[in-house]
Parts: sequence; structure tokens; C-alpha cells
Amino acid sequence: MTNFRATLPLMIMLPLSGLAQQNTIAEQDRTLRINQIQVIGSHNSYHSGIAPSERKLIEQQNPKAMRALDYAHAPLADQLTGGVRQLEIDIYADSKGGRYSHPAIVGKVAEAGLPADPDFDPQHEMDKPGFKVMHVMDVDQRSSCHTFIACLTTIRGWSQQHPLHLPIFILVETKQGREGSAPQAHTPEPFTSETFDALDAEIRSVFSSNEIITPDQVRGSYDTLLEAVQSLGPASSGSSKKSGGWPTLSNSRGKVIFLMDQRNVGPVYTQGHPSLRGRLIFTNAAPGSPDAAFTEENDGTKAEIDTLARQGYLIRTRTDDGTEAARTNDHTRADIALSSGAQMLSTDYPSSEPSRWTGFFVGLPHGLVARCNPIIAPTGCVDSLLEPSMK
Repeated sequence: MTNFRATLPLMIMLPLSGLAQQNTIAEQDRTLRINQIQVIGSHNSYHSGIAPSERKLIEQQNPKAMRALDYAHAPLADQLTGGVRQLEIDIYADSKGGRYSHPAIVGKVAEAGLPADPDFDPQHEMDKPGFKVMHVMDVDQRSSCHTFIACLTTIRGWSQQHPLHLPIFILVETKQGREGSAPQAHTPEPFTSETFDALDAEIRSVFSSNEIITPDQVRGSYDTLLEAVQSLGPASSGSSKKSGGWPTLSNSRGKVIFLMDQRNVGPVYTQGHPSLRGRLIFTNAAPGSPDAAFTEENDGTKAEIDTLARQGYLIRTRTDDGTEAARTNDHTRADIALSSGAQMLSTDYPSSEPSRWTGFFVGLPHGLVARCNPIIAPTGCVDSLLEPSMK
């Protein structure tokens, strides 16, 4: 039995302002929804850079490509600690294992007489069946986590250590085509409906159902995701309120939400799963589609993004691309994105990883991890209550 006499003095000793703030956080969490905030994301979050001889070879063969690839990120947990709340993971299907264990560029480095680079996979993780994480097959395969499960395990470990965090948005890019003109000796495995079943299974092997915000939860009792996210909350007078819509922060802290990068794989992923019933990943759907809840506007105008935000969509946009803004310290595109209603702003240079050329980075004002969405947050939303200190 709790000893109320013993606990009462401790409660009295707590600063009233602290108690009031906790109450305010709880109150805001009960009403603010996850589409009403804005966070910074990292582009190709797993990318650990190019090894020295591989870099030299790519520069010799395609200097423009090397210029665009010239960035690297810290391990995923470090990015999350630094304030990133949207991660991007590129995956290749590898149902039998070993399909990508021997990148063509390693042999090309040897043929060119260049010194051997460090083994990109000393633990032979690439030999095992399962989805692999890398940027460009045969060319740019160095990652801070080689398998999808390893990446997710890292994210979950960090999440469990910081249970009050805002939801982590995990963008999944499915790779199944050849890229550019660089040497590619292997053929990627295509993504079929069965491949996507295996992808969902890998997610479930790491995260429990109560740790994921799923399409089924958001759809609720609505017929489609589109209806759910465009609902205005309470039903009109005289009708019953339907469950569904984007969850509040009180139902989202400590969780993850998965988003699909490519729009063209949506029909395959939704096959047999209308409006994403039973699926775990929100498709990058064309606005107006039955499965439309999340959409990308990487090159969209502020007006286009703001309109979609007001319609209830989750939106990801880019703030920079190909290292060019980072080399010239050009914040034009980033400033437009920051002023928009996009909830996720993806950059190669979050505030914890400024550009080595100019110090360029993309972050929220005052070093915030998240802020109230500048277009659709309700009046009275307080930025400082969104992400309590984890220190």
C-alpha cells in the first residue's frame, strides 16, 4: 500500500512551475496530433561515406556523381540523440542471402592498382538472407547498419532508452533498379507482394504492435485512409463520432511510424490490402487515393505543400540535394521548406552534422527537436512542450 504521508512532503518539495509544466505537456499531448508538428529528418540516414580508393575511382570515372555522394552520417542512434526524428533507410531484397556480398567496385579498385579499402562487411552480414541496406548496389554499399533488421534494432534500442520521444518517422526506400552508369555486376531482386509480406514480417520481428503507428489504427472505423486523415475530429452534431485519424501525441510518444518512399510500388504493396488493411507502412500515395495519408513533395512549392497539410496529409520534403547548397551555404530551399506545412524536412546536414565546407546545416529555430507546425498547428500550441529534455 502506498504511504501517502511519506510521499506528500516530496510532492510539496517539487517546484510548482515544474508540476504546472508537466500538466501542460499532458494537456497538449491529449489534443495535438502528429500531423500538427514539424521535425528534421536525415536523407539516406544509414550512409557512412565512401572509402578512400573507392572515392578516387568514382572521381576519375564520374566526378559529378562523387560530388553528390560526398556526405556521411553518424550512426542512427547518434542522429536521434542529435535531434533527428525522421530517418531514411534504403533497402534491397535479398531472400537467399549473399546477393550483394561482393560489390563490383572492390574489383575495379584492384584493377586500377589502388590500395585496398577496409572490408565493408567484416561480420559477413551481407551473406545472410534478409533485406540489405545500402545506397547504390555495387558502387556505394557502406552503411552504418548493413541489414534492415540491424537498423531497426538500433532505432528500437534508442527508443526504449528515451520512452518520451516524439514518434520517429522511418522512411523506407525500396531499391530494385540499376542506377547511373557506374559498374553494376549484379541484378537487384524485384519487390513482389510476397516480398512486401517478408518486409512487414521483418518489422514485426523487431517492433511489437504497440510500438508502431499503423494504417489500421489511423483508418479506424473509416472506410479509407483518405477519409480518416481528412476528418475534422468530432463528428457533426447529431451523428456518432468515428474513431481514426492521426493519433495524438499522448498516443504516439515512444512509437515509430513507417512510410514508403517510392510511389510506383504502392499498387504492389496494397495488392490484397485495400486502403492498407493489415499493412504496416504508409504508402507515398497520390493525394485523393483511398490509401492516401502520406505523400512526398520533395520539389513541391510552399503553396502546394501547405494545401496538402491543410487537407490532413503527412508530408515529407527535401531542404537540399546533392551537396550543392552545403558547398555554397545557400539556405533558399531550406527556408522555404521550414516555412511550409511539411511535417518532415529531410536534409543531408542536420544541425548535429554541419557541412565541412561552409558549416551549412538545417535545423529548427532555437535548436528545437520539434516545433508546432507553422501552417496547421492549433492556436496555443507551445513548441517547448513537444520534446521534453532527455538529459
